[in-house]
Amino acid sequence: MSEKKDPPYFMYFPGNYRWSAAFINMLSAAPYGGSEIGELHKIGTKLKGKSADDDEAWFTAVTEVADGVRAYAEQFASKNYHYSAAHAYQRAANYYHMAERFRTPKDERALDIFQRGIDCFREFIKHTDYRIEIVEVPYEDGSLPGYFVHAEHSTTEKNPCIVYFDGLDVTKEIQFMRGVPDLIKRGFSVLIMDGPGTGEAIRFRQKYLRYDYEVAGSACIDYLETRSDVNADKIGIVAISLGGYYAPRCAAKDTRYKACIAWGAQWDYYQTWKGRIEAQFKTSLSVPGHHINWILGVDTLEQSLEVLKPFTLDGVMQEMTCPFLLVHGAEDEQIPLSDAQKQFDACGSKDKTFRVYTAEEGGSQHCQRDYLTLVVADMWNWFEEKLIRN
Repeated sequence: MSEKKDPPYFMYFPGNYRWSAAFINMLSAAPYGGSEIGELHKIGTKLKGKSADDDEAWFTAVTEVADGVRAYAEQFASKNYHYSAAHAYQRAANYYHMAERFRTPKDERALDIFQRGIDCFREFIKHTDYRIEIVEVPYEDGSLPGYFVHAEHSTTEKNPCIVYFDGLDVTKEIQFMRGVPDLIKRGFSVLIMDGPGTGEAIRFRQKYLRYDYEVAGSACIDYLETRSDVNADKIGIVAISLGGYYAPRCAAKDTRYKACIAWGAQWDYYQTWKGRIEAQFKTSLSVPGHHINWILGVDTLEQSLEVLKPFTLDGVMQEMTCPFLLVHGAEDEQIPLSDAQKQFDACGSKDKTFRVYTAEEGGSQHCQRDYLTLVVADMWNWFEEKLIRN
């Protein structure tokens, strides 16, 4: 019998993919203000020896640390130490949302902790020197929640803007800590969104995940066109993980998008989940398996598979005409590199780039969570080339 090899990348909880993925997501947010190593060590210490299936232990440990960080933030704020308060509120927001992510269905306790994360992020907005607006984007019979983060270092009246959607299990608050501070320094404004199926949109507004994501994508451009500080001819889009389906679909279906990044590939999401279900979820997943039922608004896995059938990019990627960048990890355990190749090959754009990150250079895990600063630099350089320098 051959000896099982260790994965060629860092795992904080060996053998526990889900917890390790979440922990590294927090760890990698540090350069953008989202975490601190001492606080993360407290979480790790609390979880030492716990079962990989004990998501209640995860929820409790991360929430306790978040509460402690929020207490520091409140102390600083009470004494008008605004920057210290901003830093702590930002980290607390990240921890609260990472604490809540495995708790499904979303009971009252989960929603309370999620709301604490939103509240902390809004306190961060009050105390930081970033210019961030809390916005509502008109959408069907209501609206979608977002943040409009203003460009820095710009002398123009109208700035290029990036629409930034999340993925299967991420939130707009977490997304801010995945490179937005670097993007605005380049002269971009950023509209960070909770789209259908994510964040506030699913938890408090019952906006379920939909295959025709361009409805949300076009709503964002409609909104941006009403703003006097946005150059509507220079709007790009990026989305992470399952967002590798969202962003290309939006850009292919609405030519007002002038550049598109898929941060992690997708191809046929029905087949992806069919395989996961057949494996009885004994596979690399960032969330509990029944998460898919909740975001689709159905009761059973059979119903989920039926709803997922149109979630394919075959026939969609071929329609894309704007510049396209696809980034993917060579060791991605959630979406195989072969799916990424299919997505790239199908893209109809004459200006397309495929960037694969290896274990040797770093960034080989799902959505480069193991080398976030590298992929952020590459992606934002690309946006700068396509939307500012051209």
